[in-house]
Amino acid sequence: MKIKILGGVLIAALAFTSVAQAQTHTPVINHREHRQERRINQGVRSGELTRNEAHHLRNDERKIGRNERMAKADGRVSRAERRNLRHEENRTSRAIYRDKHNDRVRG
Repeated sequence: MKIKILGGVLIAALAFTSVAQAQTHTPVINHREHRQERRINQGVRSGELTRNEAHHLRNDERKIGRNERMAKADGRVSRAERRNLRHEENRTSRAIYRDKHNDRVRG
């Protein structure tokens, strides 16, 4: 009898944690953050990005990470929060492209 109760409680706890993780899981945003960080690093290595440009772009990425953590803080990332995070990622992506193609090179 005790084993059945303990087993039921264990299953309920696992189900609850998996639901909580599913609501805060943001794989698309995480993937874009990593990809954009690689683009910034590649721009620095190739000389397409100046040190100052890379610094500003990395600050933008840090802000997005902070906003993502704030969105996850209540245990659920809403559709509006995801839309805002995507919008910020899009803006940063365009900034990376502009900075890499503005004919300024690291000296």
